[in-house]
Amino acid sequence: MTITSDSVVTLHYTVSTEDGATLDSSDGKKPLVVLLGRRFLIEGLEDALIGKTVGNKFNVDVQPEKAYGLREDGLVQSVPKSMFDGMEVEVGMSFRASSDGGEQSVIVIDVNDNEVVVDGNHPLAGIPLHFDVEVVEVREATPEEIAHGHVHGEGGHDHNHD
Repeated sequence: MTITSDSVVTLHYTVSTEDGATLDSSDGKKPLVVLLGRRFLIEGLEDALIGKTVGNKFNVDVQPEKAYGLREDGLVQSVPKSMFDGMEVEVGMSFRASSDGGEQSVIVIDVNDNEVVVDGNHPLAGIPLHFDVEVVEVREATPEEIAHGHVHGEGGHDHNHD
């Protein structure tokens, strides 16, 4: 079966940076099972999977625009340390913050006596990614999986819907 949008795809993968640093891998673990077309995967990887079949092994380089986006300087902000009163704030901590665009995750990137600098960019924003992929299994999604927007059962999300 050829992969299309709404296919359930089981794959092994390794994702790394341009310099070869591995960011994540299914090596030694169960393969990843996803319903394509629901943006569970980044756009560039979903695009690369379309048209592939079981047994295909391939590499794909994905630019930031089709991965986690470009870095936006406006998402880095200094806020008064008093906003974290009673908390021991450290670099690397993450929080949910309210913004004009709604809730977003931010990571603390600097702390000084008066301010905390937070970054609302995804940690991989602006970084080109390299994927090594092996397609292990492909099947049609069930009507329930399509309606719910995710894989059910073995390797997927297993739950009962009322």
